[in-house]
Amino acid sequence: MNIKGRIIEIGSTQQVTNTFKKREFVIEYADNPQYPEFIKFEMIQDKCDLLDNHKVGDELDVHFNLKGRKWTDPKGEVKYFNSLQAWRLEAVTSTANADMPPPPATADTGMDTMEEPGWIADNQEDDLPF
Repeated sequence: MNIKGRIIEIGSTQQVTNTFKKREFVIEYADNPQYPEFIKFEMIQDKCDLLDNHKVGDELDVHFNLKGRKWTDPKGEVKYFNSLQAWRLEAVTSTANADMPPPPATADTGMDTMEEPGWIADNQEDDLPF
């Protein structure tokens, strides 16, 4: 899965255990700009460093996995947790069309200088039945 948005917040890397670390960040997803969504992602282990190349305000294409866990608390109640685990970040550039020259005001197709081929003559009779 992937989603495009603007970075709103970047957390620091948290060393949860001796062998596990994670880092969280939030993007603003504005599919409907009137009602933007603020979505929190997490990166784990070696992926935490991928955020070092980005800053708040950057536009990203975030590739992630949707994870779900089941947990039974000490009272015996079952609880479910979801997380969005990002694994690739790509900068979104809006300069794709900036390198192209603007189209001319009136496109010159060359059609106005074309002549009718010699084999077509107005004075020939058409022997086609239709």
